[in-house]
Amino acid sequence: MTKTDQAGRESQGANSLAIYASRANASRGRLHEEEPARARSQFQRDRDRIIHSTAFRRLNHKTQVFVYHEGDHYRSRLTHSIEVAQIARSIARTLALDEDLAEAIALAHDLGHPPFGHAGERALDAVMAGFGGFDHNAQSLRVVTALERKYAGFDGLNLTWETLEGLAKHNGPVLGSDGEPAGKFAKTGMPRALRAYNDMQDLELSSFPGAEAQVAALADDIAYNNHDMDDGFRAGSYAIKDLGEVELTGAIIAEVRGLYPGLEEPRLIYEVNRRLITRMIEDVVREAGTRLSALAPASADDIRGAGAPVISFSGDMDRACDELRFFLLSWVYRNDRVMGIMEGARQIICELFSHYMARPDALPDNWRARVEGVSETEHAAQVCDFIAGMTDRYAMREHRRLFDRTPELR
Repeated sequence: MTKTDQAGRESQGANSLAIYASRANASRGRLHEEEPARARSQFQRDRDRIIHSTAFRRLNHKTQVFVYHEGDHYRSRLTHSIEVAQIARSIARTLALDEDLAEAIALAHDLGHPPFGHAGERALDAVMAGFGGFDHNAQSLRVVTALERKYAGFDGLNLTWETLEGLAKHNGPVLGSDGEPAGKFAKTGMPRALRAYNDMQDLELSSFPGAEAQVAALADDIAYNNHDMDDGFRAGSYAIKDLGEVELTGAIIAEVRGLYPGLEEPRLIYEVNRRLITRMIEDVVREAGTRLSALAPASADDIRGAGAPVISFSGDMDRACDELRFFLLSWVYRNDRVMGIMEGARQIICELFSHYMARPDALPDNWRARVEGVSETEHAAQVCDFIAGMTDRYAMREHRRLFDRTPELR
């Protein structure tokens, strides 16, 4: 395929996109210039690099809610990311957005997540409090721009500006109009990893991201609400009658039981899940249609400059999701067994960090070389990178190697 053929193929695909969609053949490019791929668009190439990355493979042994040895059927960070990508593609296709870009952002959004889920993130943020803190979204950006080291011409994956923008701010602007950290970073300041990359390539952190990144963010919400509900039921954290007390799911349970009297509970919970995912997607599509009609954007940049998300749940669905999130928090995330396991996970992360700070000789050779002669802050940042990249089982194995007793996490 010649460059002319490739340009024609991308242009033909672009003709089926909405006027406000991102376009691979009009990408703002990569930090390090490369020849275009012969058989793939720019965003397809991003997606493929993410899938082939080491960090992506590690997600298979990183906790979503339940640690890997709890059972073979619970979600991991990898299966979560695949589910998010599938939902993102469905929404993007319906709204005539670039599916490949939405998929790439969805697949990469958790690459920076440490072992043991949010307990691991909270532990790393605590030990890094004196060194700039830790944020898994910023760490995802660091993974794809610096920590993946396999290409001959550059560190990282050299992804397009649009994919990196989506990773950096898929949840909304990072900076306010005054240039100061905004949102959750208003008190803590902008994460070091995000600031360092933005100094090299401006990701326009005070604006909203493109529509595809907003789709990926909503797909993440839809995926985790539904699969955490499924995994929580599988783990025995709650009973169907408890879920029936939630307005959104209660109505669907009644609907399914009316259609299939006597349906066994494992099939019932799956039927509730699939119907709920469909309703959430349909709600996002309707609400996005309303907001897009009101905004009448003529380009992807009009989406970025809208001053508010254009891809969103309706107010009614948002309130219903809040009730479901509270249910999951009460019955699943704060379940005594889960809390006990996560306390052990916190201990593992904190003790590993302290040990590597005091004894850099305990680090593997390649990581030990990175901390020789550096400041304490840089030493902490390198140790943080090392721990954040660990799988659950590797973190536990390292802890057993270095300490006399390791929490069982059961």
